[in-house]
Amino acid sequence: MSVQQISTGKFINGEEVFAIELTNSKGTYVKIFNYGAIINKFIVENIHGEKQDIVLGFDEFEQYIDPEYLVNYPYLGAIIGRYANRIKNGKFEVGGESYQLALNTDDSTLHGGLVGFDRKVWDVIDFNEDGSTVTLEYESLDGEENFPGNLIVGLTFELTENNELILSYEAETDAATPVNLTHHGYFNLSPTGGNVSKHQQQIFASNYLEQDEGYSVTGKLLPVSGTALDFTAPKEIGKDWNEDGYDQSFVLDKIYGDLSLASKTIEAGSGLTLSVYTTEPIAHFYTAKYLEVKNGKGGRDYVGFDAFCVETQHHPNAVNIPEFPTTILQPDDLYTQTTIYKVSLNK
Repeated sequence: MSVQQISTGKFINGEEVFAIELTNSKGTYVKIFNYGAIINKFIVENIHGEKQDIVLGFDEFEQYIDPEYLVNYPYLGAIIGRYANRIKNGKFEVGGESYQLALNTDDSTLHGGLVGFDRKVWDVIDFNEDGSTVTLEYESLDGEENFPGNLIVGLTFELTENNELILSYEAETDAATPVNLTHHGYFNLSPTGGNVSKHQQQIFASNYLEQDEGYSVTGKLLPVSGTALDFTAPKEIGKDWNEDGYDQSFVLDKIYGDLSLASKTIEAGSGLTLSVYTTEPIAHFYTAKYLEVKNGKGGRDYVGFDAFCVETQHHPNAVNIPEFPTTILQPDDLYTQTTIYKVSLNK
């Protein structure tokens, strides 16, 4: 096992951007930037003995901050916060106080607002060259994106010998505030990339959350049975989809807070399986309809349906739906979440 921290030579708002490289004895390699806690590379050995990168991204760090990329910004590989997914109308109340956030998509606030945690430089606070982990920390000040409270967030990445990339989150606040964190990795398990419709997908969820036309959750729980959203048994991603693909929150069949298997994706050409485990109640499955990225890795352009995302999180828009488990973090509480991306060979 090894960990390396390398300067990119770039500074954002006076803060240095580093690349952190995790490698296990099997040669599995993960590269993370402390800007946006971006997972830039996740390289594993496929069934043919070839090294294969299973996440979308860029060859150079500078491309993540290129204005052209940010115009149709897909959050490639980044952490999402202070609040993942959509807050309807950008409004919520905490402690009798009303808050209005910037609307950055349709009639909602998406993924934390105009400049979320995905575009911040995080401090590297725990780094061990002989270990397998790195911990990043970010302090979101009271009023940032108009959220209340000073929030300190820690995110630890650990690469194990079993080809598990473990993301462990913690957060504390000095005032009640909405918190819903996730990671927006774009995965493709095919050795040649391209459309993910032939990937086999399973999601361990009997129900999903109804959404309005702007993709905001309404509060209604619906069964997947008899619908195109039924992934309780493995099937090709493209088997039942329409021109929109999938962009849906699934309610996992689990006890809230327990670490359990949420999703499994299998790709025949590489022989790879990606299993996602989480303590979270929701897996948001997105097949990247709106992906439009120029000059990705190897100069390749990424287009719609070139990737899938499994965004583990609390219930979206829960700040406006009392029936949902609360997403309000109190000063005396500790927010915790664990999500594991495990890569294995098909058997």
